[in-house]
Parts: sequence; structure tokens; C-alpha cells
Amino acid sequence: MTDGANATLVDGRRGTAAKASGTPRRWRGVRPVAAVAAAFTLVQLVLVHPWMGLGWDEIVYTSQVTTHHPAAFFSAPRSRGVSLLVAPVASWSASTELLRVYLAVLSGLGLYLALRAWQGLFPARVLATGGAFLATLWVTLFYGPQAMPNYWVGIGALTTVGCTLRALDAREPRGRSARGALWGAAAGAVLMALMRPTDAVWVAAPLLVVVLVRRHWPLLLALAGGLAVGGGEWVIEAYAWYGGLGERLERASEIQGGLGWNIAVDDQMRSLGGRGLCRPCTGSMPHPVVTLWWLLLPVVAAVGAVVALRARRATATLVPLACAVTAAAPYLFMIGYAAPRFLQPAYALLALPVADALWHLVKAGRDRWRPVAATLVALAVAGHLTVQFSVLVGTVNRNVDSREDWARVADELHRLGVRPPCLLTGHESIPIGYYTGCSSGSTSGNNENTTVAEILDTARRIPVAALTGPGGTPPAYTRGWAPHHITDLEIRVAPPG
Repeated sequence: MTDGANATLVDGRRGTAAKASGTPRRWRGVRPVAAVAAAFTLVQLVLVHPWMGLGWDEIVYTSQVTTHHPAAFFSAPRSRGVSLLVAPVASWSASTELLRVYLAVLSGLGLYLALRAWQGLFPARVLATGGAFLATLWVTLFYGPQAMPNYWVGIGALTTVGCTLRALDAREPRGRSARGALWGAAAGAVLMALMRPTDAVWVAAPLLVVVLVRRHWPLLLALAGGLAVGGGEWVIEAYAWYGGLGERLERASEIQGGLGWNIAVDDQMRSLGGRGLCRPCTGSMPHPVVTLWWLLLPVVAAVGAVVALRARRATATLVPLACAVTAAAPYLFMIGYAAPRFLQPAYALLALPVADALWHLVKAGRDRWRPVAATLVALAVAGHLTVQFSVLVGTVNRNVDSREDWARVADELHRLGVRPPCLLTGHESIPIGYYTGCSSGSTSGNNENTTVAEILDTARRIPVAALTGPGGTPPAYTRGWAPHHITDLEIRVAPPG
């Protein structure tokens, strides 16, 4: 947080420059951030092909609000925030391209608003650099135009922390509007809790401690109220469908492999090469050049903390760092698998302290060493961008291919007479069912939602097919069904009822 006479002096200089240029200071500070957000949207549309089909999790979230596809099974850990996010488009259009463009534009707008929440806490150059760092991570670009929750938890976290710090600072005579900051903190908390209630609690824990210590009761009410509003539907659903909040949390833990002490740092590193889900997380590590940025990230963040302490503006840096640690902790030390998107909220919260540290490294030291430092930082940034965009392109290509495979299987199923209304069960029945236009059912596992008797009864009325993956064994109840081989799947179609 900018403090003391120096901050007043800087503000005064900026105000004079703004008057000289004829542009209000607040708009001059906004331009770099707006440019970063616009570039973020444009790069998504160029590199993450809008025609890329929906992925497995996207199908689950999107199918809840469509009228052109049956709703897929919605498991205990999931929340309805993403479904609400895509509803303005998915509720009336089946166009994947339109949905991708909508989400890309929305994600750019979200980044802009989240960075604006920090205006006055960091210089505009730090906000723009932090936004650029976050926006150029392959995981951010890849998931920005997708119907997934983690990016939006990150945007909510960045907004909540920034507005909370501004609300605390607004009690000082030089502070911004306390009311606006309170509403911003509440809105960010609502967004986080709508997307992933448990993640929202982890992010907000340090904020609640700080607010309690400072005894800022309106801010405490805004944060707690936002979390309650955003997570209220998830809690109500827990009592309506799972027998209570504890039961839903227990079931969610089971689906996630049982939460508890489990070091997943190496799993996260393995996923950095572009693996969407690393479960089980086996195989070799990516090339060291791919993981180097991830290992350096906490080091540069620590430099940012030291810089802030020496400059006597520790709060604006240490609070987001603390929230980043609590956001990342369960995915690094409490879960038995990994996905790079799980750490997006932590990356969002680390972005500004890291940007502040980079600017300090460029400007610190004697004049003759500054060009050297600036050159080294520029080379590091260029290498970072090269790695991120290389991983992004490979990840997009692999996912385009895999989703086209699902579409090809769906076309073959249509040729075999499996057309809506219909039911698929077995291997990858949720995504293939979506592409085919069928409902999906499972008699065991995390997505269990039916029984063998119900499947056989359904087969008497509508087309039903059982899918078996490579090396698998078809279910015993499909023994008399006609077998077909499509790609690497064995598909057994029930005889007409």
C-alpha cells in the first residue's frame, strides 16, 4: 500500500503531469491495464481455436443449462457458478464458437476489472506488468475461453484482495471510496464462492484474519456475506441431495481421492507440460526449461515481499502473498493428483508482487548496472513467453484432436442407429454422450447415477450403447449385444426393445 509523504508527493507529480496532458490521471493509469486485457482476449481468440470442442468438465457444466443436450451427472465437488456464467449463451445456442468468443471477451473484461481493483495500491506499470504475466501463462490463455471455474476463482480472488486492501486504506483521509471498495470485496467473494466454495474459503482465510485484527466490521460483513451468498446454493444443495454439508464434503473428498496430507508438488510439475489432468500423475518430468518459471516464481515473489518491507508498504504485498499460499496449499499438499488449472488463483494473487519485484530489479542498483539488469529481465521475459506459447500450442492441438475423436465416435454411433433420445454408459460416456446427443449413465465410480436394472429397462424403450475402453472388459449384461469397434473403443449396442 502506498504510504506516507512520498506517496503524496508521487500523487502530486502525477496530477501535475495529467493536467499538463489534458487527460485525467485515473484514465492515464487505466490505459495500460485496458491494453493488456484487450491483448489477452485477442490472443485467446487467435491461439485457442474457437472451434475446439467442449472438454469433459465443460460438458458437465454447460449441459446443466442447455435445452439441446441432456444434463450430465453433476458430482458433489462441483458448483453451479460456471453453469450460470455460460447460461446467457448456452441456454439458447449450441454453437461452440459463439460460446468460446463470449468467454474470451468475458475473461478479458474480468482481468481488466480485477486489476482496476488494485488502482492506487500499485503504480499503473506494476498493474499492467502483473496482468501481462498472468495473461501470458499458457494455463490462463488455455482456460480463459473455456467453461471452467478456476480462472474465475482467480479473478474473484484478485478483486476481493484488492478491494479489501482499499477498504482498509479508505479509513485513512487519503483513501478511496469505502463504499465502493466494500461492494467490490463482496462481489469478488460472491464470484469465488459461486465457482468453487471450498477454494473461496482457503483464499479468504488470511483476509478474514486481517479484517478481524483491524476490527473493520463493515468489511468483515461484506466478505462473510459475499462468501455466504456465493456458496449458499451449494450448501442448500448439500442438504437437499446429500443429507447435509458434512456428507457432501465427505463425498467430495472421496471423489477427489481422499483429502489429507499428500505432497503433490511433483505432480503439479509434471502437469506443467500441458497435461489437463494428471491422475494418476506418472511419467517423466517436462524439460527443465518448461518448469523453470514455476520454480523461480516463489523466489521472485519473496523478492517482492522484501522490496515491499523496505519501502514500508508491506500490506499490499504480504496480504496477496498470504492468500496465494493458502489458495495453493490444498492442491500442493492435500490431494493425490494434479491439474495446472488448480493453481490459477495462486498465480493471480502472485502476479502483482512478482511484477513489483521485476520492476525493482530493473530499476535497482547503480546507474551503470541498470542496463544490464534490464537486459537480463528482458531476456528472461522473452524466454518465458517462448516456453508458455510453445506449451499452449501443443496443448491446444492435442485437445482439438481428442475432442474431434469424440465427435467421430458420435457420428459412428448415429450410423449404428444410436440417436437421441438415447443412453450411453461406460468408458467416456459423458463426453461422447454429449457429442452424440445422448444421456450418460454409470453404475459405479465417481459418476455413479444409475443401476444395471435401470439401463436394461431403458434399453427396451430407446437406443442404448455400452462403451469399453482399450484393455477393458465389456459389462456382463451386454453379452448378447452387438459389438462394434470404433477407433480404439468396443461399443455394444442393445438390440431394439
